[in-house]
Amino acid sequence: MASPQTPTPAAFPRRGRGGSPSDRPAATARRGPTLRRRESNAGIAFISPTLIVVLVVVVLPILWTVMLGFQNVRLINIRQTGVFGEYTLDNFRTVVTSPGFASTLLTTVEYSVGGTALSILGGLVAALALRKPFRGRAAFRAVVLLPYVAPIVAVTFVWEIMLSPQFGIVNAWGAKLLGWHHPVPFLSEQTSTMSLFGWHIHLPLALLTVIVFEGWRYFPFAFLFLLARLQAMPKDVDEAALVDGATPSQRFRHIMLPQLGPVIALLAVLRFIMTFTKFDDVYLLTGGGAGTEVVSVRVYDFLTAQFDIGAASAQALVLAVVLAIMVAIYMRFFAPSAGSEH
Repeated sequence: MASPQTPTPAAFPRRGRGGSPSDRPAATARRGPTLRRRESNAGIAFISPTLIVVLVVVVLPILWTVMLGFQNVRLINIRQTGVFGEYTLDNFRTVVTSPGFASTLLTTVEYSVGGTALSILGGLVAALALRKPFRGRAAFRAVVLLPYVAPIVAVTFVWEIMLSPQFGIVNAWGAKLLGWHHPVPFLSEQTSTMSLFGWHIHLPLALLTVIVFEGWRYFPFAFLFLLARLQAMPKDVDEAALVDGATPSQRFRHIMLPQLGPVIALLAVLRFIMTFTKFDDVYLLTGGGAGTEVVSVRVYDFLTAQFDIGAASAQALVLAVVLAIMVAIYMRFFAPSAGSEH
């Protein structure tokens, strides 16, 4: 009887961990994309709607404005304007050399600095007053936010009625309590002369009124930031200073103010940018008259009065350059110190 043949190793295929080299591409193809690739595709799918919205709402209008700023475009020929038009610097020459450009830019800076300072100062006072608990604090906080959340058309109408020289309550109180002999046109008089200790001071009345309105309307914005920072401060440091006999002014100057510094610097930049580009407040109160014409109102006048779309775009680009310079100054001198204090 013949003995059974012993199988040789060659009779069995050698199967390694990944199979034969010829089988590996097919196995990889069947395995599909890796986990990292799937996560990357999912992330792109999630952020695609946001990217599309930003592209359509932000990027494309900016590029269109830049293109219009370098072309001679008016309302009558805007349909013939394209990407491959004739580019020139005439619009910027028109904007820079036009009468009132320097005064408008100076007025905008004064309006922005004054409105920013008043809003931050008002927010700081309100935050210090409402930081500690007391009965009715929630109601007071809600009232403080009213100027910021109220519609701009409503609040400007109320201010116009209050400051009216014919039937405004401010002029009525001024005549009764302060002895005003003539009503004061707060929103229509460019310069008012005030006598103080024998000195005659000329005040830009309408501009000061608009600045006060700006500070009143937007101090709740600063109030929210500063109150959040005050409530996040460690209480043991303040209590230790109180035990050591520090006065309220000393505690504010040496304990609170250094910790509020980065927040105040950030608020100053944000409020300056927002105020520098502000249009509706000034236009609804004065229409840009009586020495209150700011750059945004000037852009609107280029569009509506002169129908010069190219010059209006160039003026908007000049405004953007000024704001970029301000932000660069903040990032250079204030942002590093604000980050190091944290």
